[in-house]
Amino acid sequence: MALQILAAPGDPALLDLPWQTPLERWPTDQLVALPRGISRHVVRFVRLEGSVYAVKEVGEALARREYGLLRQLERLDVPCVEAVGVVLGRLDTAGRPLDPALVTRHLQFSLPYRALFSQTLRPDTADRLIDALSVLLVRLHNSGFYWGDCSLSNTLFRRDAGSFAAYLVDAETGELHNALSVGQRDYDLDLARTNIAGELLDLEAGGLLHPSMEAVAIATQVVDRYTTLWDELTHKDVFDAHERHKVDQRVRRLNDLGFDVAELSFVTDDDGRRVELYPKVVDAGHHSRRLLRLTGLDVQENQARRLLNDLDHFRAEICEDKREDEEIVAHRWLTEVFNPVVSAVPREWRGKLEAAEIFHEVLEHRWFLSEQSKRDIGLLPAARSYVNDVLSLKPDEQSVLGSRIGSPTEAAAPYEEGEETA
Repeated sequence: MALQILAAPGDPALLDLPWQTPLERWPTDQLVALPRGISRHVVRFVRLEGSVYAVKEVGEALARREYGLLRQLERLDVPCVEAVGVVLGRLDTAGRPLDPALVTRHLQFSLPYRALFSQTLRPDTADRLIDALSVLLVRLHNSGFYWGDCSLSNTLFRRDAGSFAAYLVDAETGELHNALSVGQRDYDLDLARTNIAGELLDLEAGGLLHPSMEAVAIATQVVDRYTTLWDELTHKDVFDAHERHKVDQRVRRLNDLGFDVAELSFVTDDDGRRVELYPKVVDAGHHSRRLLRLTGLDVQENQARRLLNDLDHFRAEICEDKREDEEIVAHRWLTEVFNPVVSAVPREWRGKLEAAEIFHEVLEHRWFLSEQSKRDIGLLPAARSYVNDVLSLKPDEQSVLGSRIGSPTEAAAPYEEGEETA
């Protein structure tokens, strides 16, 4: 059987990889050092033409199935890794068959949960991870996707303005339906609780869990937070016909949670005095889409919310006429506020954090310094102080996504004892 690559339009350099060699024996000069979680499959990371890919050896049926599910989830705008292709018909140099491979594009600036702490997982970090995973699970279920193996290990996390955004990284056990039953959602939640408890107990056994934290209790928080969020998304509101402001309140609450309302359905009682409201909720992105439309910046939802707050504050300062075109003001903010802050970072340090995360942290640093000084110290002085006193001490998160194994910048070596699912 000849080598076959089922792939979306992408990098033709995939053909040049050593597909005739078992993945576990790929030469180190082809590989990139990345922090990895735990996986039942062999996974390797490679750099091709400036992009980093994850390659996972898996059976043909599972590879084709996961590739298709990831492509469908991408079309539904669900946070997940991007499926690149499936490689079939692999033979070693002796003509013996090798397992097919699933290729995904590595999510830039993302980290597995084990790489998000240096010594001990502290309660506040665990809370933010659980929040992010709960939101991801709600978004998946709202899209009709049953995960079947929700866990911290099967998730990648990106920093998002002090919080985390979670991305699905393993879909091989998933199923996509028009809608999920209560039983399917409950079973997914029960699996999540069991998996997360096991992962945290593993950290506890290794002395990497803060003494104040109890693994099973933290895992149960996923269910509690999921339930709260799901109820907010799906419950119906009942109000008097003249209380139309409650419609706006409900939409704003959903927007604040990061969800958009595609349409509203109203049902009145027989005398028309009571109204029932059923919102149709779609995936997160209310703030990130607005920021992308105004500035071209494609960032995480919390980052977008923070940047839009600063943009709105800038607009209030410079615009006496509130009817000033929003796109014009956004362009001024981008050139006069955002870009100068990003440019204050030396080029060699721009891989430490995403530009939007740096801007968010500069705003936080400005507030802190202004509180200390009892006066506003200004944005650019705060940016220079942040670069020298804070950013310079941070690990380089983008370089973790790029150094070849054995190179002087091998930043991810401490995390390579496990394997991360593609």
